[in-house]
Amino acid sequence: MKKVFLAFLLTLVVVTMGCKPADHHAISVTENYDVPEVADVVLYQVNPRVFAPSNSFQAIISRLDSIQDLGVNMLWIMPIYPIGEVKSKNSPYSVRDYKAVAPEYGTIDDLRMLVESCHERGMGVILDWVANHTAWDNVWLQQHPDWYTHDSTGNIIFPPGTDWTDVADLNYDNADMRKAMIDAMCFWVDTVGIDGFRCDVADQVPTTFWKECITTLRDAAKPKHLIMLAEGANPDNFKAGFDLNYAWEFMGAIAEVMKGEARVGKLVTVDKHEYENLDHDKFKLRFTTNHDEATKASPITLYGGERASMAAFVATTMLHGGMLIYGSQEVGYPETINFFKYVPVNWNANPKLRDEYKRLISIYNSHPALRSSGKVLPYDDDNNSVLCVDRVLNNDNVLVVVNVRNQVSSIEVPSMWAGRTVTNLMTGVETDLSRTLTLQPYQYLLLH
Repeated sequence: MKKVFLAFLLTLVVVTMGCKPADHHAISVTENYDVPEVADVVLYQVNPRVFAPSNSFQAIISRLDSIQDLGVNMLWIMPIYPIGEVKSKNSPYSVRDYKAVAPEYGTIDDLRMLVESCHERGMGVILDWVANHTAWDNVWLQQHPDWYTHDSTGNIIFPPGTDWTDVADLNYDNADMRKAMIDAMCFWVDTVGIDGFRCDVADQVPTTFWKECITTLRDAAKPKHLIMLAEGANPDNFKAGFDLNYAWEFMGAIAEVMKGEARVGKLVTVDKHEYENLDHDKFKLRFTTNHDEATKASPITLYGGERASMAAFVATTMLHGGMLIYGSQEVGYPETINFFKYVPVNWNANPKLRDEYKRLISIYNSHPALRSSGKVLPYDDDNNSVLCVDRVLNNDNVLVVVNVRNQVSSIEVPSMWAGRTVTNLMTGVETDLSRTLTLQPYQYLLLH
């Protein structure tokens, strides 16, 4: 069976995995860069194919000041490796060489410059990693066909249960393949100085591999803590050492609520479910869009307009933290983005919306209660239209109120807030709260 781990592999020691000692990192800037605490990460997903049709790394570097200005402290860069040409769909998730850079993006020196430029600005960089499968013309397939999954007739197959015909499924029963995979990941930590990985379809790769892999990577990177994000929802991701995984359940819930298919209390219910039994240092990544979702619809289309998309964003990210921005949503790109090809984005298209995102992220960064470690105290869970949540951490206290409907809606203010003087964090205006709050369609309030 592909996903069965051979027990003797547990005896492998770090030195067999190909990682250099931590003091041999190639990028000196990395040694002076402090990776943010996981609870404080504001992640910005970089799809190189919306920045330029070629030399994307340099185009991204030219945008770093603008990205930093949003309040971002971590970039996730989608796969930067050469793309397979056999059975190709031009997907960046079809990796031909794990230790090289795709020419359309630039060179490895360009990537080093990008990472160093991020570190100089106080931003970290995680790379997308594709461990479940490779391109059909990956050198591994030619040299080590036993590293792949075969059918009953001996043919290598694409991942079962998918239509990913452009990639070949890897066999995690093979100890040598596991060792080579970890060695390839170490390469990017050692030679480019990255700060972690976002691991594609992590749930389809054995947890035992991830535990071995993450332990090896982190031992090699000490004293820096590598940020590890799993694209998956399996609780075992955290047992393996991942810091975050995907809040897929919440993504489904916010879509249902915004469409009127569920009451607003479902968000609170799902939040509790996603966080139950999680250790204090483990978190869910919350988002209203990403590269997969953007191929289906822009967030503006998905949620019913620009104001609806912003109400959804506030309800998603301020309820329990874990903030992701997909590069392009801050300017309200209105169409789908197919990441299999170049899609030009006008970064100056919607300065007012960008300023709104910037203000929201600034508030998020300034108030620890809003981030993942803050307590979540919901009110009026049965309300159909208005989310009302008190976020508390030590002496920081923010009331998050979001109207998720395209109509005027009201809610009774929690008793501890009624009659108090509060500051609207978006406007800076002070006001005395009455017993009832009335909100315009898709209006939200962050009250301190």
